[in-house]
Amino acid sequence: MASPFTLPAGTATDRLDALDTLLRFGAGQDLRDRVLFESAFTADATLDFTQPAARFGAQVDVFAGRDSVVSTIFANIAPLDTTHTVTNSRVHVEGDTARLMALVEAQHVQRAAPSRRLLLKNWYDVSPRREAGTWRMARVRIDNVWFEGEAAVLFG
Repeated sequence: MASPFTLPAGTATDRLDALDTLLRFGAGQDLRDRVLFESAFTADATLDFTQPAARFGAQVDVFAGRDSVVSTIFANIAPLDTTHTVTNSRVHVEGDTARLMALVEAQHVQRAAPSRRLLLKNWYDVSPRREAGTWRMARVRIDNVWFEGEAAVLFG
């Protein structure tokens, strides 16, 4: 079966706007801009970080609902400086739904002890949805490819 990402589908504008959901996700964390971060998600969004957590011996549930995603992520990054770099993105749009794959490098640095870091390289599998003219992520699954540093920086 051919990948839905082989050839782009949807208009260039729709593909870029769908990709912008993931860019708002990263920039919202990096800038500590809760409103920007929140704008990336539908009200019923889910975020699945179970595979990376399991790699570090942590067990987390899938975050369900925008409020849960936002409050959990912002609580976890409160003592950190983060930088997210999004690359290798592929977007397939059909009407008001899309499928997005991207490689994201996420650096997490303890603000109080900058030598303590965790660098993650993750694949993101995202399902953006257009609501009232704005694209937002309805589902996010994160799978870790590799990491470097201390898991305790993110997982206590």
